Amino acid sequence: MKLLSVIVPCYNEEENIALFYEELMKNSAFFAQKELDCEILYIDDGSRDGTAEEVRKLRKNDDRVHLISFSRNFGKEAAIYAGLRYSRGDYVVMMDVDLQDPPSLLPTLFSHIEEGYDCAATRRVTRKGEPPVRSFFARCFYRLINRFSKTEIVDGARDYRLMTRQMVDAVLSVTEYNRFSKGIFGWVGFRTKWVEFENVERARGETKWSFWSLFVYAMDGLIAFTSAPLTFVSLLGGFFCVLAFVMIVFVVVRALIFGDPTSGWPSMVCIILLVSGVQMLCLGVLGQYLSKTYMEVKGRPIYIVKEEE
Repeated sequence: MKLLSVIVPCYNEEENIALFYEELMKNSAFFAQKELDCEILYIDDGSRDGTAEEVRKLRKNDDRVHLISFSRNFGKEAAIYAGLRYSRGDYVVMMDVDLQDPPSLLPTLFSHIEEGYDCAATRRVTRKGEPPVRSFFARCFYRLINRFSKTEIVDGARDYRLMTRQMVDAVLSVTEYNRFSKGIFGWVGFRTKWVEFENVERARGETKWSFWSLFVYAMDGLIAFTSAPLTFVSLLGGFFCVLAFVMIVFVVVRALIFGDPTSGWPSMVCIILLVSGVQMLCLGVLGQYLSKTYMEVKGRPIYIVKEEE
């Protein structure tokens, strides 16, 4: 029998642990039909509630359930990487524990792997139930990154995907500290089949992703997979240099012809503030790339495991 590894990142999700397990086990007949054994890896990302205890309850009755607990919260990207690292399966699937990634899609995903695809990935075609502002900025992000990055990142793509062991090993070979999995999955290549589904709201609890955390995550993705911001600030700097030269010529010619030097401090203050703001913007963009380089050079581990069962 071949082995399917199910990776389930968790952070303060005690309400959904057992519920997810029950929904996944509804595929038991499918697993038997395809002669698939499975292991369920709950990755506890430093939860402060009873997430780990709920997983242990399941493990008492099913030794296919495993728990990997972090020493603190390292983030979902670290949890995904840890799950891939600990997985032993011939096939590996990643799913959110809140059931926004329907386990009922597993047979469909597996059918595409049988067709010869290396990966069967999911994408949302609707964002029903999501705040309109968040949806708007999400669409803007995908347009922006696909406009400037050579790595295609599909709009609405979820982390929910079924991969062959070959693709998993390729993803694990990318050991960078600042991880953006959606980009890494696209960067490693391999044949991918996209499966569309309508947005499903969380089963229980509230999302751990705030607008600010999503914004920071989006910036990490842009910096990791495109150098377009550096090109933009370079062009912006060149534009202001040319503009400054033209204005200097204008002021000198005006003074020589009309004997009327430029007057008025308000306009001068506005110009100084504008140019200073552009300089700070450019320094901020450079600082972001430099900070990511700094984190990579330090070579810190992506995660630290406190316990595993």
